[in-house]
Amino acid sequence: MSTPSDFDFELPEALIAQEPPEERGGSRLLVMDRRGGDTEHASFSHVPHYLRAGDLLVVNNTKVFPARLLGRRVPSGGAVECLLVRSLAGGEWEALVHPGQKLKPGAQVVFEGGDARLHGEILAQHFHGRRTIRLWTDSGIDPAVVIDRIGHIPLPPYIRREDRSFDRDRYQTVYARERGSIAAPTAGLHVTEPLLAALASKGVERTELTLHVGYGTFKPIRATDLDEHVVDPETFTVSAEAAAALTRARREGRRIVAVGTTTVRALESLVIAADGAVEPASGEARLFIRPGHEFRLVSAMITNFHLPRSSLLVLVAAFAGRARVLDAYREAVARGYRFYSYGDAMLIL
Repeated sequence: MSTPSDFDFELPEALIAQEPPEERGGSRLLVMDRRGGDTEHASFSHVPHYLRAGDLLVVNNTKVFPARLLGRRVPSGGAVECLLVRSLAGGEWEALVHPGQKLKPGAQVVFEGGDARLHGEILAQHFHGRRTIRLWTDSGIDPAVVIDRIGHIPLPPYIRREDRSFDRDRYQTVYARERGSIAAPTAGLHVTEPLLAALASKGVERTELTLHVGYGTFKPIRATDLDEHVVDPETFTVSAEAAAALTRARREGRRIVAVGTTTVRALESLVIAADGAVEPASGEARLFIRPGHEFRLVSAMITNFHLPRSSLLVLVAAFAGRARVLDAYREAVARGYRFYSYGDAMLIL
């Protein structure tokens, strides 16, 4: 039986990156051979050195939206914070609100910024601080437009500062197109347009999928047995074009290189037909990848360094071996690598 303590490691708080590197793509890169555990140390700009013509690079093109709203209660004026977790029908959202004990069904709130105003009403109360909230505007403007104008980038809880204007760019990949995430697919934050051009000139193919990252990406494993842990579902789409690219690469024995654990989760959720064709899909990814999982599509991975006892670390361990991954993490700590969303990266081959 695997337990969360099997995926623990010591991390000095000083190594938790609070800011992005000065330049996008300026991060360090730990390269690991998942068969033997050998490691090399490079910069992220050297990724093209490790990939080869014919590799298929798969990226997650989801776009983070400013899902954190700051406002006040009506009529008392008390401060309110609302994190929009998931869009529902009819202008309703699943959200985390604070102070939760005071915001019961029927409570009214307002969020303002400049000349923009967004009204909200708590409709229902759920477990773990979740609420259903309805949002609307006086002017009839689409609430999404106002959210984009006055909302704040929802930086992860381990980044202990308020968001700043540059986060709107840096907490977003250069290929982000499909709005819907409340957390970035952080392995992609290192990727630059020049790096993509260098990969293309080397003959590395690229395709995109979409998986909208939810708050569950930060959910700790509380179960004593990994088999009892449930990951939150996340909406994903793999187009017919992307599925065809995956099918060709798989049939031709070419490497499929996933950028990020979110991409891995979407890819490994796909159905492969009896003839080897990868089927396009659109729905909810519910797969919890843990040791024992048989990887059918992913043969290499670019990923950041993850939290101890997290489902993302478990996924990486399933791919490369728990002992080898934890050894690499200890080496990264010893060498002063930066951890988590704005930190450095690993390339696992």
